[in-house]
Amino acid sequence: MIQLQDIRIQYGERVLFKQVSFQINPQDKIALIGRNGYGKSTLFSILSGELSPDDGQISQQKGIRLGLLPQTLTIDPEKTIREAAQEAFTEVVALEAEHHQLQKSLEEATDYESQEYLDLLEAFHLNLERLNHYEVGSMDKKIELVLKGLGFDVSVFDKPISTLSGGWQMRVELAKLLLQQPDLLLLDEPTNHLDIEAIIWLEEYINEYPNAVVVISHDRAFLRNTAKRVIEIENSKVYDYVMNYDRYLVQKEEVRTQQEAAFKNQQKEIAEKEKTIKRFMAKATKTSMAQSMQKQLDKIDRIELDAVDQKEMNIRFLPIPRSSRTVLKARNLHKSFGKKKVLSGLDVDLERGDRVAIVGQNGQGKTTLSKILLKKLEASEGQVEYGTQLAIGYYAQNQSDLLEDQATILEFMELRAPEGMRTRVRSLLGAFMFSGEDVEKKIKVLSGGERARLAFAHLLMQPINLLVLDEPTNHLDLASKEVLKEALLDYEGTLVVISHDRDFLADLTTKTLELRDHKMHTYLGDVNYFLEKRAMDDLRSVAMYKSDQDLKAQEQQKKNPELTQDEIKSLQKKVKSVEKKIFNFENEIRTLELKMADPEFYNLPDATMHSEQYHKLKRELSEAENEWEALVDSLENS
Repeated sequence: MIQLQDIRIQYGERVLFKQVSFQINPQDKIALIGRNGYGKSTLFSILSGELSPDDGQISQQKGIRLGLLPQTLTIDPEKTIREAAQEAFTEVVALEAEHHQLQKSLEEATDYESQEYLDLLEAFHLNLERLNHYEVGSMDKKIELVLKGLGFDVSVFDKPISTLSGGWQMRVELAKLLLQQPDLLLLDEPTNHLDIEAIIWLEEYINEYPNAVVVISHDRAFLRNTAKRVIEIENSKVYDYVMNYDRYLVQKEEVRTQQEAAFKNQQKEIAEKEKTIKRFMAKATKTSMAQSMQKQLDKIDRIELDAVDQKEMNIRFLPIPRSSRTVLKARNLHKSFGKKKVLSGLDVDLERGDRVAIVGQNGQGKTTLSKILLKKLEASEGQVEYGTQLAIGYYAQNQSDLLEDQATILEFMELRAPEGMRTRVRSLLGAFMFSGEDVEKKIKVLSGGERARLAFAHLLMQPINLLVLDEPTNHLDLASKEVLKEALLDYEGTLVVISHDRDFLADLTTKTLELRDHKMHTYLGDVNYFLEKRAMDDLRSVAMYKSDQDLKAQEQQKKNPELTQDEIKSLQKKVKSVEKKIFNFENEIRTLELKMADPEFYNLPDATMHSEQYHKLKRELSEAENEWEALVDSLENS
């Protein structure tokens, strides 16, 4: 579909890519990974045609449609959400008009052997092939399905985009792109503006997407659930792993181990031969033999060990003062902004050593609650009481944007360093990968990832025994996120984290607070426990959208008169039958998941068959769950 051959990109003396070659095939689901600054977004610009390489060739299939998720808004803010989504089908309308014109031209043609007729026929078939991508009669249904999946309620479809926050406006951009169904979908950090529920929906959408998808993401769980192939950028090269993300992690480690062993063995062999040559050269009778050995040694194909980027953050929390047993107590918290109610009657208790995750859909008040708890925002009603000896650290969602742009990194840190830390500022900056001349950079020229690292360095200049982090991983790459998580696992204070990153939250916290419909729901476990519990409570929908048919069926059921005893018994029997079916599907899926978790699974000849069976079972499970829900609703409404 698209092939890159020996691509080279150079900025001054820095070579970003050298001899990069790979191809993208139809239906590929690719994770494009690499450290920040390694060129992932640049590669997207090359694929989309926005940037031409300094050297190399790009071959592209004729008529291919590419869709790139922009990092800045391109939609008209004065349009409604529905109108913006409808723009995705502008091409369909044009294709239909072209189809009718081509059809008319073919009907009027008389010379069926002319080149003009053959060209017309080819154009007609190409047009028909592109039209087949769409089900033109179901545009409204598709729009509703995608918008609901991304978290929009039907009640807001006809509201102007200008009334939405930046994050929700980006969701409209994503919805429009998904509805266009390009042959190659390029998604650069698509989960940045999504909550957990919308991310889960997007994962399922990508898995069912009929065309190729390439994703840049620092969300490991998202990559694990979507990628069937991994392309990694490292040290100006590209490494292509035709396997899922988990298998890639294992394979990469195996390859690296093998490379190191082969390199060490060859270096040992070379050293021994060089020693022998040196000894023989010292003897006149063996000089010719030494020269012959040297020639042989010069011809050896030497193993090159790929350089490993060892640069990473080194987060170490200062020793913390012991706080009182009760860290924080909030009672009957309410918060409204004008007529918009956000929080209603919340009680929150934090004890020393608690590790809490706050989750929920965007707009449910996660950040609002954290600010009220820290008295950075006043509640409409209710009160917050603190324990004693608290040293609070707060990382805001926009923390990196609050840095002083005109200051240098060193100036910013030295001006804010407490007594006793000023002599250690350079050392602390070095731990966050700012060393040498880097510390003299102006903050305004830093990337998002660099700003995030500096914000964390600033936070860690004093001891903290209550740490509140609001979306701390937004600008961090996979390696930096892993370092941050390891540090937080060792952190001995009280921790509160707001995040939509499931892999980051997994095993990090012991309590999960979900904000939903102005209320707070408590789950005594980490994010995975929360998702499992919500899945059981809501039939594994996790507040997902319901199809038109489901909604119509439910409305019809509400209109039905009361059921007779025989009808109720029949429904109860059907419920048990469907529950048994769900149980069997889940067992079969679990069995396949165990097989697929085996590192050797994708080397098996029947791996493809098992993968197809797995996705088929998942679809059948979803259908059975919908059937169960409809039956239960009938019983409840009887």
